[in-house]
Amino acid sequence: MSVEKGVIHSGETVIVTGTVVNHAYKPIRGAEVFIRAGAETTKVFTDPWGVFKGEFKDFQRIPGTYSVNVISTWYGMTGLTSAQFQVKGDASPVSALQEKLSTDEARKYLGSKEGDFEKNPIGQTLFKYYHGLLDKLTLEQKDASNLQEDQVFIEQQKKIAKDLRDKAIEELKPNYGTYGGYQYENYISGLNPEIRDIIINQLNFTKNIFEDAQKIRSEIIANGGTVEEARQAYLEMVSIPKETLEEFIQKVTNDESDETQATDEKIEDQ
Repeated sequence: MSVEKGVIHSGETVIVTGTVVNHAYKPIRGAEVFIRAGAETTKVFTDPWGVFKGEFKDFQRIPGTYSVNVISTWYGMTGLTSAQFQVKGDASPVSALQEKLSTDEARKYLGSKEGDFEKNPIGQTLFKYYHGLLDKLTLEQKDASNLQEDQVFIEQQKKIAKDLRDKAIEELKPNYGTYGGYQYENYISGLNPEIRDIIINQLNFTKNIFEDAQKIRSEIIANGGTVEEARQAYLEMVSIPKETLEEFIQKVTNDESDETQATDEKIEDQ
């Protein structure tokens, strides 16, 4: 006997297959086979080749390892075997309670009256235990339903906000940001005249890098690249090596010195 999938997710179908043979390993036709997985049981019969197949559809169980026990009978002879499989997924309080309440014992006490166990203290205890679990399950299912409604509302609000944002962007049609405006001019005018041109060149240098990085990011997306590829290219573009920045500053400083020297020489000549 074997389970078709050694690992399933909660809610999937569990398929159990196998072959019933006699002591001489010859297939037995028409043997009765009982298959139990978790708290569920099914009965099948073998075909002319001794093969059987049992299914447990929508196997809603909490994540964990489960055993499959198989018992086959044929004219007073009995054979048995077992196997295991795993259920993957996220466990929740609701699913855990459902698992406990799905056993034959739980069904027995949930389908009875407390008076049926008047002279059975253990029965009374189990009756109260399973009915307490049922009450708890009802409350947690209600809480889960309310939580789901809250999540749906939040997702709806996110979608509305995104639609409004996209509409505003489409109407505004903004371009890439630039260094300019009143605050920029006010800042530049307040700088020391001796370093003003150097600062302006540094700002323009940084501005050009960011604008080029934004363009590259947009081009990658437009050409079918992934968001992560576009983001990585953008970050690589804006990560200015220290040596590059120092080289740029040195170049600007030298240019400024050359211009000053040329001006001084011109004045001396005059």
